[in-house]
Amino acid sequence: MRLPLALLLGLACALAARAAAPTPPARAAEPVWEAPLAKFDEATYEAQVERLIAAYEQASGRRLAPGAKRKAGLKIYADSGPGLATPLPLVKAVISALRRRGFENGDIFLVGLNALRLRMTGYLPSLVSGRTPFSGNPVYVLESGRFYDPVWFYDSPLPQRFDPIFAQEQTKGVSPDTTKDQDRKSFLATPLFLEADFWINLPVYTDHPTLGINGALVNATLWNASNTARFFRSPANAPAAVAEMSAIPELRQTWAFTLASLQHYQFVGGPFFNSLYTVSEPLLWLSNDPVMLDSLVRDRINGHRKKQGFEPVDEEIRTLEFAETLGVGSTKTAQVRILRLD
Repeated sequence: MRLPLALLLGLACALAARAAAPTPPARAAEPVWEAPLAKFDEATYEAQVERLIAAYEQASGRRLAPGAKRKAGLKIYADSGPGLATPLPLVKAVISALRRRGFENGDIFLVGLNALRLRMTGYLPSLVSGRTPFSGNPVYVLESGRFYDPVWFYDSPLPQRFDPIFAQEQTKGVSPDTTKDQDRKSFLATPLFLEADFWINLPVYTDHPTLGINGALVNATLWNASNTARFFRSPANAPAAVAEMSAIPELRQTWAFTLASLQHYQFVGGPFFNSLYTVSEPLLWLSNDPVMLDSLVRDRINGHRKKQGFEPVDEEIRTLEFAETLGVGSTKTAQVRILRLD
């Protein structure tokens, strides 16, 4: 990782010191707040999102109020297309909660990856009506290439680009004259950690043949950077890339929490959307531990796969375990503290 050179040197020293020092005692696990969803409408999401955020603020002592930058970011997911995108009522509810805490509507921006999928899922204006539910909120489309900084990148000598979802080469905006050094770099989208006081992760869950679980960690890392499709050619390298990117200090410092709805998630065939293998639970989770959330959903996905006669998620895919090793969170679902707001 070169993020930047001073960070690399500091990381090397820290790893060397960790290897020489005794293993520190495990810190207390972050809780998971859970709220029921009687309906999947705007009113229900509005009420339950407010309850969850208020509970988090009280427990953490941190209020989600405007800071020096007076901006907040929302990392949404739309890359499986209609049927498996971050629910619009959930995003609206989060925006309303932030506005009640002092943010202006135009200072709450949404970050997504692909313009076509964002338009298909309702986040960008319809080409027919020109309308969108988020007319007052900027929507940053990462594949436009306008939100990457050459100083901030993840570096590894892995193969070049290809689309992990549609298996098409990503050639738009890519020069044919790129060097091998450029092709091994994945530039990080900086709005979330350089332009915002904090950001909230709003993933949707699917299984994934290379990553195991496509959820909180992947939405915050691979779907938040450029040239990351190259990782999907190697099942060994992609999980490590997700874990290492999720441990970048600057990204973690502004990452407030993950808010995940189980309104719909998919247990087989992901990340392609297939309604035959989607399930729904009336639950809304909030936690500062993305590894725990991904682990809880992995248990659920494996349970549904077993009922339908499918093999569980490949145990050789160690994405969550790698992230746990780097201190991003915990995979020990048997020890989870779920705080239910009944």
